[in-house]
Amino acid sequence: MELTMKGRNALITGGSLGIGRAIAIGFVEACANVAIVARRQEALDEARAEIEAKGSGKVVTISADVATEKGCAQAFAEAEEALGQIDVLVNNAGSSARAPFPDITDEDWQADIDLKLFGAIRLCRLAFPKMKERKWGRIINVLNTGAKAPPAEGAPTAVTRAAGMALTKVLAGEGAPSNVLVNSLHVGRIESDQWVRRHTAEDKGRSLEEYYAEMGKGLPMGRVGTAEEFASAAVFLASDAGSYITGTAINVDGGLSPVV
Repeated sequence: MELTMKGRNALITGGSLGIGRAIAIGFVEACANVAIVARRQEALDEARAEIEAKGSGKVVTISADVATEKGCAQAFAEAEEALGQIDVLVNNAGSSARAPFPDITDEDWQADIDLKLFGAIRLCRLAFPKMKERKWGRIINVLNTGAKAPPAEGAPTAVTRAAGMALTKVLAGEGAPSNVLVNSLHVGRIESDQWVRRHTAEDKGRSLEEYYAEMGKGLPMGRVGTAEEFASAAVFLASDAGSYITGTAINVDGGLSPVV
C-alpha cells in the first residue's frame, strides 16, 4: 500500500523534536507540505534542514507558544499564509508533567491545561470550520496511554490527556458528516527528546542505548518504540488510506496499555 498526502498541507505543533519532527518527516515523504510549530527558532531551523532533506514538500517553521490564545492564532495564520488551506492538524505539543496529587499547584494545573488542552481546542476551533466547509479534513491529537488508564501520580498529564480524548470523540461526531476525521494516537514508551533529557538528568551511569534497553524490558514487545514507528500511524490516518477511520483512540505503545 502506498500512502500519499500529495497536495495536502499540514500544521504540526511540537514539530521541532521527537515525535513531532518524525511526523513531519513522514508527511513530507508522503509528498505533503508541512508547517512545524515550536517555541525555539534554533530547534525549528535544525528540524527544517532535516525534514526538507527527506522529501519534496514545502517546510515552514513557525515560532509560537501554543499555550496561549495569541500563539495559537499566530501559528494558524502564518501556516495558512505560507501554505494555503490547512488540511491536516496534528496537536502534538506537550510535556510529561506528573507528580503526587497534593504537590500539584494551581499554576501547574493551569500550565498543563493551557498547553495540552486549550492549545488543541484553540487550533481545532480555527481549523475545524474550514475543514467542514471543504468537506475534507484530518485532525490527529497526540495523547498518551495515561488518558485511558491513568496511573497513580499521573496528574496533571493523565487528566488533560483524558480530556483530549473526549475532545477527539466530540469533534469526530461533529465532523463525520463533512468528511472531517478526528482521531487520537496514544504514546507509550517511544524514543523522544523527553527521555533523552530525563536520561541526562537522572542516569549518569548508562548510555542512552542501555537506558532504552532497560526501559524496554518491562514492555510486552520487549523494546521501546521509535518516533518513526509512531509517525507511520499518523501518516496512515492523514492519508486517503485512513478514509473510514474516525473517533478512534489508537495505542502506539508496543502493548503497554491495559486498555484497548
